[in-house]
Amino acid sequence: MEWLIWVGAAMSLLGLVGLFWCILRVWSARRSGLEDAALREAVRKVVPLNMAALMLSVFGLVMVVVGIFLN
Repeated sequence: MEWLIWVGAAMSLLGLVGLFWCILRVWSARRSGLEDAALREAVRKVVPLNMAALMLSVFGLVMVVVGIFLN
């Protein structure tokens, strides 16, 4: 079950990269001086990607924990 740990760690790392990408995307939108409606639209587009990255990271961590218990 060692492969489960490594696959889970890779998934968590991908999710973490996705979360940082979402943070940078919203941060750059805020710094660009958009109007309120445009900023809300930019954030609205990032929210599903943020949730997907968070879920990927959580599933990866669950896989790591399960792999450790089964090892």
